[in-house]
Amino acid sequence: MLKNKNILVGISGSVAAYKTIDLIRRLIDEGASVSVIMTDAARKFITPLTYQAISNNKVYTDLYSEPMSHILLPANADLFVIAPATANIIGKFASGIADDLLTTCFIASTCKKIIAPAMNWRMYENPVVQSNLKSLLSKGIIQIGPEKGSLACGEEGSGRMSEAVDIFEAVKSALTEKDLQNEKIIVTAGPTREYIDPIRFISNRSSGKMGYALAKVALRRGAEVTLISGYSKLPPPRGAVFISVESAEEMNNAVKSEIASSSVLIMAAAVSDFKPSDFSFEKIDKHQLDSLKIIKTVDIISEARKNNPEVFIIGFSAETGFKPERALKKMNEKNMDMIVFNDVTEAGAGFDKDTNKVILIDRNSQIELPLMDKESVANEILNRMKKIKA
Repeated sequence: MLKNKNILVGISGSVAAYKTIDLIRRLIDEGASVSVIMTDAARKFITPLTYQAISNNKVYTDLYSEPMSHILLPANADLFVIAPATANIIGKFASGIADDLLTTCFIASTCKKIIAPAMNWRMYENPVVQSNLKSLLSKGIIQIGPEKGSLACGEEGSGRMSEAVDIFEAVKSALTEKDLQNEKIIVTAGPTREYIDPIRFISNRSSGKMGYALAKVALRRGAEVTLISGYSKLPPPRGAVFISVESAEEMNNAVKSEIASSSVLIMAAAVSDFKPSDFSFEKIDKHQLDSLKIIKTVDIISEARKNNPEVFIIGFSAETGFKPERALKKMNEKNMDMIVFNDVTEAGAGFDKDTNKVILIDRNSQIELPLMDKESVANEILNRMKKIKA
């Protein structure tokens, strides 16, 4: 989504400047063109040559070597990211000071801007710094971080610059049209676990990647998102309300508690179809367990539809083999508005993959998508949902 976008990256004097190398690499890999501006203090930490090698562009450090650079650089930028942003540079931005190339470009720019603060916790909590940040935010500047953790000085506290992956996500969000601002979306993700005893459980191979991608993309597009997830190694997307569950019953209860105030339910979770009929509070000796009696788990979509006829419900149907008719039958039986079919035996579309190949099925059409990364699939699902609702 960043292809052909011009990103201006400003770097001020902080040891956190090393993280900006990773940020620039991510931007370049996504197809963006990156121009870097460094303050004199930033050059004390990392040389301009490093950023030049990563960005494949000239690095700008001097206001006077190219007299019109403070106009031309911001004029061509789709987004301006300052990472790291020190207390000093934040103060200059807030006060309108323009005494070097970075601050002059900041004042001359009309594009969206993101700042990623980095400093000691005492500096960050100083009322003057907080006032400066408040002033910038009131003018539409986007702030990402800082995080709480171990600081370069050896102390602990808030002031650690956000990781490159989080700033990268903020860039994507800033450049995404907010066309879902009126939606409150529940996304379920990951597998459920149905316990036999305190140690053993029935589950499945779901990684949660599709559900997490849906939550992330919906957030970028301005939706209010609640992510209800079974076990997953993935970090919850920043900005989502996150509810961790284990069993189908826990997931059902979480959906029930949220759905009355929501407009869309996307059931991307791989909910276990069965659970043991009995639970043992002590580990069962393997010699005493010759067979396992199972019963069906709660049908979350059917339960959700009962009392919420106005909620737009999207289900998923994972099959082994090309069986879209089974997905269509499931959609009609449970009165869903839309269902996403995927054959997990297709190359690149199985469990724990970064890609997927799906068919979007609704009451009027079946749209077969090519193999795509899961964020692109998520966008197509949300596009279709928006079109049907309109």
